[in-house]
Amino acid sequence: MSCEPKVIHWKDVEAKEVPETMATKTTIRWLIDPKIAPNFCMRIFEMEPGGVIKPHSHPWEHEIFIIKGRGKIGIGDKEYEVKEGDFIYIPPCKKHYYENLGDEQFIFICVIPKDGCE
Repeated sequence: MSCEPKVIHWKDVEAKEVPETMATKTTIRWLIDPKIAPNFCMRIFEMEPGGVIKPHSHPWEHEIFIIKGRGKIGIGDKEYEVKEGDFIYIPPCKKHYYENLGDEQFIFICVIPKDGCE
């Protein structure tokens, strides 16, 4: 972990395809990881129209902020339509998924505790 501040533009971080076993038409950029910060990781997901992150769960929470577009997020047995400016809390161990509902990119920030970064 670094003890130095970082200022980096998010588009300067490499976008990597999320494996097809987990998602379709989706990339991830790991903005903050354990090499930079000791307690949390920050990622940006970019989903093309029709993109999906398949249902899954983890023992850690998620904090989400929608930057662009509109989508559907399933959490447990509920579904929520979300749009630019919305924020979402996903509790630990809740099954969740994401889907791009629009005809433009659906982009969101996802923050997770360090346990989810490995």
